[in-house]
Amino acid sequence: MNEQTYLLASAVEPVAADNMSWTQTLVLSLVQGLTEFLPISSSGHLRIISELFWGADAGASFTAVVQLGTEAAVLVYFAKEIWQILTGWFAGVFNKERRGRDYKMGWMIIVATIPVVVLGVLGKDLIRDALRNMWITATVLVLFSFVFILAEKVGKKDRGYEDLTMKDALVMGFAQCLALIPGVSRSGGTISAGLFMGLNREVAAKFSFLLAIPAVLGSGLYSLPDAFDPSSGQAASGLQLTVGTLVAFVVGYASIAWLMKFVANHSFSWFAAYRIPAGLLVMLLLWLGYLNP
Repeated sequence: MNEQTYLLASAVEPVAADNMSWTQTLVLSLVQGLTEFLPISSSGHLRIISELFWGADAGASFTAVVQLGTEAAVLVYFAKEIWQILTGWFAGVFNKERRGRDYKMGWMIIVATIPVVVLGVLGKDLIRDALRNMWITATVLVLFSFVFILAEKVGKKDRGYEDLTMKDALVMGFAQCLALIPGVSRSGGTISAGLFMGLNREVAAKFSFLLAIPAVLGSGLYSLPDAFDPSSGQAASGLQLTVGTLVAFVVGYASIAWLMKFVANHSFSWFAAYRIPAGLLVMLLLWLGYLNP
């Protein structure tokens, strides 16, 4: 840690080399809840803020576990739709005559989740180490912003929820894989893909959230043991992870409610207007030595 970063971190709260402080836990959990559903990359923001104020990476495992809170928010917010999909899918599995829209939607989510699961498992070490380089995060924050702008410009946005097909699901499923790179944004990648396929903003956002449920829940549970291991980043106690997850849930729920109202009348290009200067600022801090890559 260079002198400037050390002084900045000390002004917030000294942190042990291998253990997370309560201030760090609460701040990062709040950031997780605020940014998980906005197309600005929660993993990228957690990486940047953790390095900027504490001079250490909280680690991909901590991020994955706290994401369980934000995914719980999705389960609660879309409880009615999720229940319909689950009951419809199970009913259709055992009775061909009951294979309606919800049955097909269940299969769309299952099939579209496969790509990110495969890449997530096979590329675990790469995701947790090389791809967390701050230069990559900053660069992706800037470059992927132009994908938002292009998606808004060329997407027809005239297809509704009932128009979703397996092709749409697969395209958004592969786009979800881009979220393995901090700075892309899971919702940003999948929503942009949906817009390119002609879906309207509300439908693209809704399916993006539903699609994230199995991948994020699986990632969080899979990473739970590693979150206590300093070798995978900074170690957090069980109580810290629990409180952090609850904070992420409450803030995440409010974030979903706001975003669903926002996308009804506003372009996703507004988020690009934030991402580009944010990415450039991180590059400047890296170049000046205030951040370690």
